[in-house]
Amino acid sequence: MKIKYKRVIVALVTLCVIVSFQSGVNVLLKVSDKYTVPDHGGQKHLLLLATTRTGSSFVGELFNQQRDNMSYLYEPLYQVERTLTLDGKINETATARAYPDVLRQLFLCNFYLLESFMKPHPVSNTTRSFFRRDCSSFLCDEPVCSTTTKSLEERGCGKGCGHCGPLNLTKASESCLQKKHRVIKVVRVHHFHTLQPLAEETSLDIKFIQLVRDPRAIVASQMEAFGRYKNMKNWAMGGKFQEDDFKKLKTSCDTVRASAELGLSQPPWLHRRYMLVRYEDVARFPVQKAAEMYQFSGIPFTPQIKSWILNSTSTETRGAYALQKNSSTHIDKWRSRLPFKLVEVIQTICEPTMKLFGYKFVTSEKMLRDLSISLVEN
Repeated sequence: MKIKYKRVIVALVTLCVIVSFQSGVNVLLKVSDKYTVPDHGGQKHLLLLATTRTGSSFVGELFNQQRDNMSYLYEPLYQVERTLTLDGKINETATARAYPDVLRQLFLCNFYLLESFMKPHPVSNTTRSFFRRDCSSFLCDEPVCSTTTKSLEERGCGKGCGHCGPLNLTKASESCLQKKHRVIKVVRVHHFHTLQPLAEETSLDIKFIQLVRDPRAIVASQMEAFGRYKNMKNWAMGGKFQEDDFKKLKTSCDTVRASAELGLSQPPWLHRRYMLVRYEDVARFPVQKAAEMYQFSGIPFTPQIKSWILNSTSTETRGAYALQKNSSTHIDKWRSRLPFKLVEVIQTICEPTMKLFGYKFVTSEKMLRDLSISLVEN
């Protein structure tokens, strides 16, 4: 009886969140007409879609560094997902309904919507709990930032934004409205088709870039950063077989592939709005790929961005979220970390996905460790 009672409570709480969210959206649509931009006037909206450990923070930074005319948001759906997670389980139905509406409002610079998902709740439209605020440059610059005690060189993703004090969402929305282009990076949209309402929104001129990476590299990176897939590695080293991690990997590969196949099929709602990018290509040819992404988005590619790319890809910094990485060596690090036995299993589980994205299979331990052999098709 206790278990059934708990499930009823969870269901009711989830329903209340959804109803409250939808009601909030309806109210905001009525009272926030100033955030609607029917005439785009050259304004561009770009959604960068990825999964964790695909290099999305670096690719997002390619746009975040365009400080003068760019509002860039780093993972704003984190707070939404956290609210719609009960007993450690994400409510997929609720997030599929919520994400397109939340993203639409954020592209229209309506940041008040996030208040419903923040804990503690903002006071007078002011909060200290905006997720990774320091990874969105315009939120750490004037006029949003209340002080200028740090130089531009001292700011940036991972360097903190505490010198600015609490975030005033009114100032953030107003600053966003002054920026010509808007880019949002997310890793929490797992099913691309759920974004069709967002793509068909006439108040936005939105395009989508899906970033993918070699599944073998993703597994190695998630092991190091989060401890995920450790059961798979233990098995490869002679431990007991546990199928949970293998199932999770298959689901992940299949979901990413399904989204890419949908985008590449170019349905009417995605016509000329979708671009598929491999992280390995960005790492090998960062300036070229950045220029291509900018051209696709319709946002001007400036000499300042080119300079930042050259500086950031010629040096190496440590850390799971480091943005400075030596491109020539970073993409192949996984090849020295994973046991060959585990690599074989990943290749079997993710075979269709790897073939679609052009990743070569290794057939021996010697081939795996030989870095002179590229595992990325041109």
